Amino acid sequence: MGILTRFTDIMKSNINALLDKCEDPAKMIDQTLRDLREDLAEVKKETANIIADAKSADRQVKECEEEITKYTTAAQNALKAGNEDDARTLIAKKQQYESNLVSYKKTQELTHANADKMRQMHDKLVNDIETLEARRDAIKATVASAKAQEHINKIVSGGDKTKSSMESFERYEKKAEKMLDAATAEAELNAHTSAASTLADKYTSNGSDASVEDELAAMKAKLGL
Repeated sequence: MGILTRFTDIMKSNINALLDKCEDPAKMIDQTLRDLREDLAEVKKETANIIADAKSADRQVKECEEEITKYTTAAQNALKAGNEDDARTLIAKKQQYESNLVSYKKTQELTHANADKMRQMHDKLVNDIETLEARRDAIKATVASAKAQEHINKIVSGGDKTKSSMESFERYEKKAEKMLDAATAEAELNAHTSAASTLADKYTSNGSDASVEDELAAMKAKLGL
């Protein structure tokens, strides 16, 4: 009667609450179904033996009661016939059966109680199995949807990172363009300055040549050349 020792646990178990608390109900539901089916097979096997014990106890009680009735009647008939010694012997035998009847009835009560527990466990296990089978497809579909959503979330999260990287690249690109514009402007400014300087040198050097010619003419005049 090993399964009877688990009567309280089986009867108190709450399949729905167990699944709700489980981190991976889709994975657990198959294992739970296997466990419940094994328990149900054990209950069916032991129930047959316990019912047989109950029927045996019923038969013992009935036979004992019949013997008590028989010896009671015989003792009464012996007294009516004036045979007190015979009546005394018959009464003693009747009392033995009455003593046995107390023990038989205790066994009868126990076996019937056990049989009732086995029926309760049988019905509970059958109901739990039906509940799990009914919820299995729905639970697996829900878990599959959750995993798909989780995958999509990861993709979306990765897209955000890509977007962030593109934005950073665009900022660097704009910064590079700004640096190029500044360098171009500086080059143009330098070119303009160089042209102005060249032009100034042209006219400055002409003025210098004129000064030389003037001094040369003055020197010639002084020398009378």
